[in-house]
Amino acid sequence: MNNRKVKNIIEALGRHKDADSIRVLNELGTNCPIDEIREMTSKALIRKNTKEALEIMIVNKGKGINDLSARVAMCAINELLALKDKQEALEILENTINSETEKEVQDTARSVKALMSFSA
Repeated sequence: MNNRKVKNIIEALGRHKDADSIRVLNELGTNCPIDEIREMTSKALIRKNTKEALEIMIVNKGKGINDLSARVAMCAINELLALKDKQEALEILENTINSETEKEVQDTARSVKALMSFSA
């Protein structure tokens, strides 16, 4: 695998404006067994800062802030903290905390929301 080519593809998809780019990043990048690719995908999706992309990274178990790899989860959390406009992410975190999702997902959302509130 050529790491540079993969990185370029993920970055290009991250810059793309259409919804298909989010779908491709979600289907291929977030489900990849390689941590480094999931990290790059998390960054690309969070930087899009759209509801659909952020929901993938915040709400889904095993992806983004809920990734089983601490390295990938922390990367996603750091990207959320780095957002200039945190409004959409904070709304999704609040909805996740108040929804009927799994307790682990709610707890993670609660922790990340607290971190984002302190970093604002």
